[in-house]
Amino acid sequence: MDLRTEIGAALTDAVKAAVTKGTLPAGDYPEPFLEQPPQKEFGDFATNIAMQSAKIARRAPRQIADAILAELDSPLIERAEIAGAGFINLFLKNDAVYDILKEILRKGNDYGNLPEKSDEYIQVEYVSANPTGPLHIGHGRGAAFGSALVNLLRAAGYPTQAEYYINDAGNQIDNLAKSVDARYRELLGETVEFPEDGYHGRDIITTAQTIIDEDGDKYLAMPAAERLAIFKERALNAKLERLRKDLADFHVEFDQWFSERTLHPEAIETACAELKARGKLYEKEGALWLNTTAYGDDKDRVVIRANGVGTYFAADIAYHRNKYERGFTQMINIWGADHHGYVARVKAALTALGYDADKLEILLLQMVNLLRGGEVVKMSKRTGKSITLAELIEEVGADAARYFFIMRSLDSQLDFDIDLAKSHSNENPVYYIQYAYARIHSIYRQAEENQIAYGAWEDTDFSLLTEPAELDLIKQMSEYREMIANAAAAHAPHRLARYLYELAGLFHSFYKQCRILGIDQERQQARLGLITATKYILWHGLTILGVSAPEKM
Repeated sequence: MDLRTEIGAALTDAVKAAVTKGTLPAGDYPEPFLEQPPQKEFGDFATNIAMQSAKIARRAPRQIADAILAELDSPLIERAEIAGAGFINLFLKNDAVYDILKEILRKGNDYGNLPEKSDEYIQVEYVSANPTGPLHIGHGRGAAFGSALVNLLRAAGYPTQAEYYINDAGNQIDNLAKSVDARYRELLGETVEFPEDGYHGRDIITTAQTIIDEDGDKYLAMPAAERLAIFKERALNAKLERLRKDLADFHVEFDQWFSERTLHPEAIETACAELKARGKLYEKEGALWLNTTAYGDDKDRVVIRANGVGTYFAADIAYHRNKYERGFTQMINIWGADHHGYVARVKAALTALGYDADKLEILLLQMVNLLRGGEVVKMSKRTGKSITLAELIEEVGADAARYFFIMRSLDSQLDFDIDLAKSHSNENPVYYIQYAYARIHSIYRQAEENQIAYGAWEDTDFSLLTEPAELDLIKQMSEYREMIANAAAAHAPHRLARYLYELAGLFHSFYKQCRILGIDQERQQARLGLITATKYILWHGLTILGVSAPEKM
């Protein structure tokens, strides 16, 4: 159990004891909330439980605080004080944090992995970009956040599946084939009229040229329909291969790539038949409509067009029905903010099918502004088009790109400073964190060069770590597991990014204030244990974020 959890439980027990003795009246008291005070003189933790309980106890907060402290019994707490209108400030015994340090050293890189929740099964679907062109920076933010969220959930004990939904059916894929066909014929000398809804990216020309390099002009003699069918598969495979490569370069992997084609037509027909049997579909102007307004949508939606072809919405209904049938206890979709209006209709369809729509959580990611020299950058110097994820990775590296995408809450607009992301300075947060990890390994190398042995942490006297910089570092690490649990529950990997930055700052302060090598052997051993514990948590956290932990920089 973590320090915060144990102290919270002790406060809860104290309230119950005060009620039993009659110093507080019976009532439904809130759970204690602990926070770290902004200044050290106010203790290691503070709680406003007394003020929160004033209405229930019908007493002044300071009287309530007195009653609680009279019953507070915890081996972790050195002393407690009442401050202001009724805040309770708590000061920890040093021994409490030394035990945490030993536990980190026992578990090593596994510290932070919480027990598995066997009754949970979460799916996270993210990126899911149309395979008609390269990933752009908006996809990059979704990819970094989604993969970090999957890693975070798994560390917190939630069995989690990562899925990419391939939009490989419908007009966009037909237009992709037509675009490649037009470029193919154009490259072979024909004068062509480019499709009105075609894709104009440089990658289309590359795909067409690859077909020519491999097969020459043999497709010119084919009937157009036959040639388009071949080009559809060739182009789709090329785009998916590029997507997979770009995502792998960005440290993103999926457990499953789900093809939309597998929903046509059986799954869509089954979903529509079920909706019809439930009386949720009606016919109008030859089309089938779902009465989504009955579930909060602003208007009803077409599911099957008058020509008998299903809409994108029909495929989404079938896809989400498939998710529910796979037995996930929770499903998380990460969509762009432009899909905001789509949320209500998807949830309406799920409710109409009889599912619990609250099991589906849709997270909307906000825009990314790329900045260079303080100015917004919209176009690639190379292509004159929008900057792709691959170009961003090439310029700033996958580590910096991932951290910068993750370090802000998903629902806030992100200003991505390219110059800062490339800099090797303490102002660059990812460099600052990685440098802490590399600095620890540099100390190890110095110890080896000087033939300094270290280890056997169970026999180490950590009570020698009494400097404020040492205790601050240990106390920050004591918060790690609870932070993992809370960040996972809130689906907020940006909290981990912030935590690691703060931990690195405390380590750098410790490094400057406390000599590690060349001091008395017992203190040296204790400080080597302290930096080793720091290393384990830095590694664990960076791994969740999908950022590398370099031993040299």
